[in-house]
Amino acid sequence: MTSPLRRIAVFCASRPGIDDSLMKAAYDAGNWLARNDIGLVYGGGGSGLMGAVSSGALDAGGEVIGVIPQSMIDREWGRHDLTRLDVVQTMHERKALMADHADAFLCLPGGLGTLEEIFEVWTWRTLGYHDKPVGFLDTGGFWQPMLEVLRAMVANDFVHEATLKDIVVEQTMDAAVAGLAERV
Repeated sequence: MTSPLRRIAVFCASRPGIDDSLMKAAYDAGNWLARNDIGLVYGGGGSGLMGAVSSGALDAGGEVIGVIPQSMIDREWGRHDLTRLDVVQTMHERKALMADHADAFLCLPGGLGTLEEIFEVWTWRTLGYHDKPVGFLDTGGFWQPMLEVLRAMVANDFVHEATLKDIVVEQTMDAAVAGLAERV
């Protein structure tokens, strides 16, 4: 059966981190998308997990669309061997264009920028600005501490339980993308 997802926006770190398995998982995620005919939309960078996920997709012959602000191009942070590289002026434009290009959102490990990106699109879904599914690839349980904080928010009635149940949290790409596809 063909996936209803043509493209998935992946948010992840621009740094490699200290755990090599996370870089490998990012590469494998991009490779998985390409092998399953799902395009990758990402932040356009060439380093860290962003570089790994895009390399994985490109190595498997996949479509890779990068969206990056001009200021990051000026710092030579962009990757120019992509299927397409959209250069925008601001981070807000970057996120909006990534959202326009994608049918779903998947978060790999990352830092503050990664969290800001995934939480924004999750909030947009919760508020009804879009109906695109949101998920986390929980490689090695990376997202479990964050999920504990989110459960505390639910317990304190700051977040509806349905909001937390609306996201996909899986440890494999097969399960993560299947979960996203079920929510389209």
